[in-house]
Amino acid sequence: MARSARPRSATIKDVAAMVGVSPMTVSRVINDQYGVGAETRAAVEEAVRALGYTPNVAARSLATSAEPKIGVIYSNPSAAFMSDFLIGVFEEASARGVRLVLLKGEGGKPPAEAQLRDLAASGVAGFIVTPPLGESRAMLELLGETGLPMAAVGAHAVENAICVRIDDRGAAYEMTRHLIDLGHRRLGFIVGNPDQAASAERLAGFYAAVREVNDVRTTVAQGDFSFASGLSAAEQLLDASEMPSAIFASNDDMAAAVISVAHRRQLDVPNALTVVGFDDTPAAVMLWPPLTTVHQPVRALASEALRLLVAEIAAVEAPPAGRPDRVLEHSIVKRQSAAVVAPDPAAVSAAAE
Repeated sequence: MARSARPRSATIKDVAAMVGVSPMTVSRVINDQYGVGAETRAAVEEAVRALGYTPNVAARSLATSAEPKIGVIYSNPSAAFMSDFLIGVFEEASARGVRLVLLKGEGGKPPAEAQLRDLAASGVAGFIVTPPLGESRAMLELLGETGLPMAAVGAHAVENAICVRIDDRGAAYEMTRHLIDLGHRRLGFIVGNPDQAASAERLAGFYAAVREVNDVRTTVAQGDFSFASGLSAAEQLLDASEMPSAIFASNDDMAAAVISVAHRRQLDVPNALTVVGFDDTPAAVMLWPPLTTVHQPVRALASEALRLLVAEIAAVEAPPAGRPDRVLEHSIVKRQSAAVVAPDPAAVSAAAE
């Protein structure tokens, strides 16, 4: 005889849908916080009873904890990016008396569902997620069931989350214009993780700049933000029928890989090949030559995400739907890996004749 399926337990979203309010409002009622009217409070409490919803300890608020905890969920292939991120978030947590609980996924993938549920049940008051996890739909839906606030760093327009990022498209546009202004007309571009909106935005910025100049030729290779992917992408670009005079990699790790391949091929950087990156991680100044790159203020992004998350947890009023992304400033840092394009030997020879 077939066993009957075990009935699904009610979630905070079920309660919210029954009453017609947000999960945050339900969480405020459960935690006996201010900011909910008597009629709404009574309706939520009735729905909780009717559905048999049992909140876990993750529904505790910042105000009820002597040492509030924030869950930090990360899985990023760039050690340099994560080093900067963790410094920023730890410094902000120390200043605000917040304890961080770290949960790591592997290979750019989210942690296992059981690990995420254990974190949510540990009494955290909210979550911070790092790229690329800010765009993992399955993970975000699971975390959303808790009704707890969440901040996504580097993500674009994630529903029911605080998004803190830079203008990826604008930054890539500016860097590409810099290469064009140096005289480069054969441009290679290495795309980042295809599952991240930032990758598509950076590629769009690259093409936006290219379209402004008639004689620019482009070659694009796929990466995933890891050094290893940068190695294979660099080989592909440098083996192209028309080798680029400049390669723009979507992060510093992949740019470092391009420089490594160039050195192995005895290509002088920047005189034979200009290489630029994105992020301005510590690795950018450890390379030879030091890397021209987009400065993304990773520490400030992490710090701002935690600041906004703590403010939302402590707020009396629930946040408005569709809150705008928080966009921080970027800049172009010019170092020795980029130079004016070298003359085409064939053109020089033709002119001499």
